[in-house]
Amino acid sequence: MLQPLRRRTWAPRGDTPLQYAWDRHDRLSALGALTVSPQGRHLGLYFQLLPHNVHAEDMVWFLTQMHRHFRGEVIIVWDQSSVHRSAAAYFKRRHPGWFQFEWLPSYAPELNPIEQCWNHTKYHDLPNFIPKNVRHLKRAVSKAINIQSRDRQLLRSFFAYSRLRLG
Repeated sequence: MLQPLRRRTWAPRGDTPLQYAWDRHDRLSALGALTVSPQGRHLGLYFQLLPHNVHAEDMVWFLTQMHRHFRGEVIIVWDQSSVHRSAAAYFKRRHPGWFQFEWLPSYAPELNPIEQCWNHTKYHDLPNFIPKNVRHLKRAVSKAINIQSRDRQLLRSFFAYSRLRLG
């Protein structure tokens, strides 16, 4: 959202940092996938930012793009949100050989490695960030996630936190 995520910060004594923000409710939604090669050696991070809440059609589009990139059958590990269930049903019906879906328990974001990507973006890369508008927010989020995508050790830590084994 355009509201800043306030975190503690350092400042000289008597010089309290001030943030000027106003009540804004514009937002971005993010689609993302952490990928692991079959041998567990190569990690990837793919994402798309949207100016609206995510719909099943967005998930279908995102996975179709992934299928074009990876070609073979891909195992998708998802939480059980209605958007994910709808997109999975679409692919099982229309393209049954493209994806195998594995489901995480409901309400268990700590088991989902991509949640760590979003947390890292919010709490590490962009705390106290006050965007001017949605476009400014989109540029900052894109930059942060692109930097994360090149940090293999960080991507591995997302899996380690969720206790999912690689390979």
